[in-house]
Amino acid sequence: MPKKRRANGRNKPSGARGHVKRVFCESSGALVPKDKAVKRFIVRNMVESAAIRDLQEACAYETYTLPKMYRKVHYSISAAIHSKVVRVRSREARRIREPPRRAPRKQEK
Repeated sequence: MPKKRRANGRNKPSGARGHVKRVFCESSGALVPKDKAVKRFIVRNMVESAAIRDLQEACAYETYTLPKMYRKVHYSISAAIHSKVVRVRSREARRIREPPRRAPRKQEK
């Protein structure tokens, strides 16, 4: 039987370790090995965009920056595909191990 993936869909070298701790999937609640889960880091403003201008006008400080929420999210493979966090790749594209190119960030003035 041919092998589909080099590390069976896990983020570990072939002879590295046996078991890793499991994490809960964000959307389905399934327990997934931490090295197999799809991980995303979400950075959001604490205040929605409609209220940011009102807060800045009412603020006593000139250069006060609003705090952000930082959250690391784990998904199981099936939940990540279902919620379109990742896409199914072709057999040839699965062999590409480098992450996709990121869009350049906006430069602030």
